[in-house]
Amino acid sequence: MRIQSILAALLLAAPLLSAASELDITRAMAAGHAGDRPVATPAATTAPVQAVETSIVSYATIEGESVRGFLARPAGVQGPLPAIIVIHEWWGLNDNIRDMTRRLAGEGYIALAVDLYRGQVADNVRVAMALSQALAGNMATADENLRQAYAWLDETAGASRVAAIGWCLGGRWALRTALLFPDELAAGVIYYGSVRAEPEELATLDVPLLGIFAELDRVVPVDQVEAFEAQMNALGKLVDIHIYPGVDHAFANPSGGAYNAEADADAWGRTVSFLAQHLAQD
Repeated sequence: MRIQSILAALLLAAPLLSAASELDITRAMAAGHAGDRPVATPAATTAPVQAVETSIVSYATIEGESVRGFLARPAGVQGPLPAIIVIHEWWGLNDNIRDMTRRLAGEGYIALAVDLYRGQVADNVRVAMALSQALAGNMATADENLRQAYAWLDETAGASRVAAIGWCLGGRWALRTALLFPDELAAGVIYYGSVRAEPEELATLDVPLLGIFAELDRVVPVDQVEAFEAQMNALGKLVDIHIYPGVDHAFANPSGGAYNAEADADAWGRTVSFLAQHLAQD
C-alpha cells in the first residue's frame, strides 16, 4: 500500500479502528517526535566488532506478498547460532536499523531486521504517523509478520535460540513479540517503547526482559515505566529496567536530534551483556 493510500484510508477508517490504545500510543509518538527527521549524524554508523555478511531475505508472506528483511550474520561462521528479531522504529527499516542489525551480528548472532511497514520508510513525522497508525489498525497482520519471522529464524536459519529487540515503536513490538512467544522467546530488549499491558497479559510471560528508558521521555513517561516494572515484579517475572537521567526519547538513535552518546554507550553495553547471558549456547 502506498503512502497516499494509507493516508486516505486513515481519514476514512480512523473512527472504526479497534486498537484504540495502540492509536493513542502512535499519537503520543507523533507529539514526541514533532519536528524530528532521521537525519544522519557523524555517529550514525558504527562498525561491528567482527566482520559480518549481509543479505536481503524473504522471511514471510503476508496477504499474498513476500516480505523482505535485512539479514546480517558473522562472516564465515557455520553452524547454528542464536538469533535476534530486530524491530525498527516508527521511521521504518532504514539505514540506522540496518547499522544496528550489523552491530548485533558482530556480537555473534544471526540478526534479522523485520519490516512491519512492508517496504515503506518515513523521512518525516507525517509519513511516520501514517505508517504507524496503519500498523496499529492492522495488528493481526503485524503479529503474523513476527510469527513468520520467528519461524524463519527457527526453521530456515536453524537458530539455536531467538530473542527480540526494538526501539521506539519497535520497543513496543518487542514486548508484543514476547507476548506472542511467551515460552519460546529467549529474551526481549525494549528501548523506550510503550509498555502498556494488562496484568493478565504479562502473567503469561516467561521471557526475561531488559528495558531501556529515558527520564525526560514524553512518549513513554516514567510513571508508565514504573507501573510496568511494579506489575512485572508483582508477578515474579524477570525484568531489568534502566531509566537514564537527563535524556529524552530516542536518545540511542545517532541519526536523530535527541542522541546522547554517553547514555547510548552504557545502554548498548547493558544490551550486549543481557543478550549474551540469555542467548549463550549450551
